[in-house]
Amino acid sequence: MEELILSFIEFLKQFSYFGLIIALTFEFVPAELVLPLAGFWVYEGDMNYWLAVFAGTLGGTLGPLTLYALGRYGGRPFLIKYGKYVFIKEREINAADRFFEKYGAGVAFFGRFLPGVRTTISVPCGMAKMNVWVFSIYTFIAMFPITAFYIYLGKQFGPQWKDVGAKAEEYMLPVAGIIVTAILLFFVFKKARKWTSV
Repeated sequence: MEELILSFIEFLKQFSYFGLIIALTFEFVPAELVLPLAGFWVYEGDMNYWLAVFAGTLGGTLGPLTLYALGRYGGRPFLIKYGKYVFIKEREINAADRFFEKYGAGVAFFGRFLPGVRTTISVPCGMAKMNVWVFSIYTFIAMFPITAFYIYLGKQFGPQWKDVGAKAEEYMLPVAGIIVTAILLFFVFKKARKWTSV
């Protein structure tokens, strides 16, 4: 199956950055496979790093919107019945449901950093009829550092880009922690400046 997906991604390479966006729009194509390969293309000089990151982030935002729409308009019974055809298992939907119930709308951001719920977290967001713009913004903000990280590792690993997946998972939660801390510090600093200017 992986070889078939790789052939599909290689076919889309002819469309350059647009091909990268298209590849990530299909949720059955793992970003963990596409992005390190894009990093390898950067390594080979076929793509610019930052343009690849932007295209990857855009594709990584459009893809979850399809699952969001399935959750919003198809509902849980539809996904349980037909999800298997796009590699979505019922246990993954259940895990995403529990995560959404526990953490609310913020999962559209935080869920992207967690293996097991990363893809399916879009489904409960849709079923809960979360505002589509809020969902898209949270997803884009989360996907930018993830995309940059995977493409960077693919570039660094070069011809061994296939080894990126296992290595990236080790660092994903710490990366999420750093991002969340930075966001919190930004808002605290902004609030502190507002108080001092009064």
